[in-house]
Parts: sequence; C-alpha cells; structure tokens
Amino acid sequence: MSRSIRAIEAVACVAAASFFSACAFGPSGAEKRDLNAFIASGNYQGAQQLLERTKQSQYGRKNMVLYYLDLGTILHHEGQYANSDAAFDRAERRSEELYTKSLHQAAGTLLLNDTTMDYAARPYERALLNVFRALDYVFLGKPDEALVESRKVEQFLDELNRDLQNKPDYKDDAFARYLDSLLYADEGMADDARISRQAALAAYGWYASLFHTPTPHFEFPPGSEKSDGELVFIHYNGVAPRLVSRTWQVAWGRALILTRSSGDSEVNDASFQEALNAGIAGHAITVAYPDYVQDPYRIVSSQVEVDDGQASADTLLMEDVSEIARRDLTDRLPLIKLRAVARATVKYVLAEAASRAAGAECDKQYGAKSMGAKFCRALAGGLAHGLAAATEVADTRSWSTLPAQIRMARLRLAPGRHKVVVRFMDAAGVVVSTAVFNDVVISQSKRTYLAYRTAS
Repeated sequence: MSRSIRAIEAVACVAAASFFSACAFGPSGAEKRDLNAFIASGNYQGAQQLLERTKQSQYGRKNMVLYYLDLGTILHHEGQYANSDAAFDRAERRSEELYTKSLHQAAGTLLLNDTTMDYAARPYERALLNVFRALDYVFLGKPDEALVESRKVEQFLDELNRDLQNKPDYKDDAFARYLDSLLYADEGMADDARISRQAALAAYGWYASLFHTPTPHFEFPPGSEKSDGELVFIHYNGVAPRLVSRTWQVAWGRALILTRSSGDSEVNDASFQEALNAGIAGHAITVAYPDYVQDPYRIVSSQVEVDDGQASADTLLMEDVSEIARRDLTDRLPLIKLRAVARATVKYVLAEAASRAAGAECDKQYGAKSMGAKFCRALAGGLAHGLAAATEVADTRSWSTLPAQIRMARLRLAPGRHKVVVRFMDAAGVVVSTAVFNDVVISQSKRTYLAYRTAS
C-alpha cells in the first residue's frame, strides 16, 4: 500500500475518531419528542425508563447537566419532589463547576464544534432550575429550604442584571421574582416580599416588549386577605421548543455568499453525506447554526373552579419559556454564525493544505497524469474536505422538557376542604382535558400551592 493511501487513511481515521468521540451531541430530536410524548400522556415512569436507557448513548459525560435537568423535571411532575430536588442539585453543582472550566474547554470549539463543550445551561435555564427546586421544597412542606432557593436565584439574577444592565437580553426572571415574593410573604418576611415584588414588576415591564408577556394582575374580593386563605395553582403548559441544526454553504473565495441552505437537520447520515458531497466539490465551506422548532401543543389556557362554581379564576401567563428561549438564541445567533464561519474557514484551509500535500504524494506514486493519480487526488480531497465539513454541526442542546409556558391562578378561599377542578382549553375555548383535586385544604391566612403539567 502506498504512503499516500496510508496517509489518507490515517488522517481519516484520526479525524473521524476525534469527531465522533469528542462531540456529545446530546439528546436527538426523536429522543426529545419521545420524552415529551411520555410527559403529555402522564407516563412519567416511561419517561424515566427512557432517560435511563439513553443516559450514556444520548447524553454522555458532557451532557450530565442536561440529563439531570430532564430527570428532575420528570420527577417533579410525577410528585417525587425529594428525588427531583436531588437531580436538580446534581445539575446545579455540575453547572457551577463548568462555569469555572469554560475557558479551558473553549479551545475545542475552534477546530471541531460547540458540542465539544460540556453543557452548563443557559441563564434562563439556571434561573428556572432554582425555581423548580424552590417549588419542590414548597410541596415537601419545607419553607426554609424553599427560601434558600429563592435567595440563590435572586443572587444569580442580581449578578446577571449587573452584567447585562444596558443590553436588551434576558437579564432577569419576572416569574422567579414573583414566586420569591409569595414565598417570602408566606414566612412573614414583608420587606423581602416587597423588594421581590418590585423586582418582578420591573422585569414584567420589559417582558411585555421583549417576550410579549403582559404584567399579570390578580383580582381578589375586597377585605378577603384577613379572613381567608389562598389557593395558588401553577399550570405548566406545552413543550419548550427544540433546537435543530441547520447548515448553509459559503462559496470559497466569495466571502459570506450563501450558496445553499438546509432545512431541519439532526446529526445523522444524511447531514454527514451532504457535508461529504460539499467537501468532495472542494469549493465551499459548510457552516452550521442552531434554530428552534416549536412542536405543536393544543392547550393554550386553563380555568380553575372551586366547589362547583363557588369561585373561579382563569390562569394568567407568568412566563413564556418558548419566547424566552427563542429570544435568547436570536441574541446569540450573530456571534454563533460568525464563529461558525471562522471555524469552518480554518478547517477548510487545513483540509486544503492536507489535500494538496496528499495530492503531491499521489502524483509521485502514480504519475501526475495517470488515472490512478486523479482518483487518488479526488479521494484525498474528498476525505480531507468532507471530514472537515462533517465535523461542523450546530449545538442543539437545551432543556427541552421544560414547559412552553408557566401559568398561574390565585383565588382567595374560606378555610376548610375544597374540591378544585381545572379545565384546560384550546384556542377555541373547547375543553381538552380536566384535572380534579379533592379535599384541598385551605388554612386561614395561608397559601396552598397546587401544580399540574399538560403537554398536549
């Protein structure tokens, strides 16, 4: 076997091994849809089993934060609040560790792609992690521990707000602040509750323009706060959007001229083949970037009715997770694309150099004008450019088991046991499904919290 062929095979094997071993893409689109299908049907055991089966193959070491976020979410909706918090705790601890390592890992993104980085969660995901942990403790009847999570999320958001004060980015979380205000008030911490409520209202002020979420206003009967208790119902609705990888090709020597773009793409044989075809042509660089796809869900609103119509209230939108996720990506996309083009260009130059060196060896081995040399050069160029292009995939990792929306209803009720019926409606107001909570205990001057997830 010639030196040129051996060199080509060696380069191909090393590049392919590096690519497929170093890049943990995270859960595939099919995995995300399957998980959300289990959630929509209320089959949380099935969702847990799927997570366990795919822990290594779909998540892997680089995506343990994402694995525990998904696990914590499923356990929370199943009512396993202690286990849910344990999963979220592991996600939070690992995420904090990764923030200190991110600069060291960033070097891998230059020659491969962003999936070489361990997933550490986006800022809105970090905030919602602590929101879920706080609610886990609320449902466990541990208000002190819930307040610990409230303080943690407020510290994180305060730092984020300082860093992004003059930028039109997600820099605070209105729902997290609002929930904190309720939890502080529950424990008689009036000043802390007031500060958190003011922060929530300030955040909702720019939520309206940035995320199309109006400031929620709850109406209560006059004077009812002294004698009654309160029901707080939280409706987790829909499914968060999924990230997919899109690619386009830029003609070499004609900077940033779009030549071809793809539709939705998972990391699969088809996208690899497309990249190889572009590489064999040798006149373009393949660039990948992430984009969101919103899977449909039918339920858009909900209404809480107590004691066969004695009291009722519509839920209000508190957090549009889908819109926050989309805007977060929109804000980052110009930089993502710029880095992707620069990265793909570097890989193209390296591949071109390797291709020409191998081509020279082919000419020596077979003779410059022979068919063997032509075939050898084509093979060398195809492998070099194709593998460089195929390693360019977008980072499609996100906390996709989150709901699309977080909604809330608040009702002042007389102390005692109550029957609570929640109706979930589509855009036409037709009832899609119903949840019934019997013997809900309301205590005087206290809040009782309920939560329910729909994803269909």
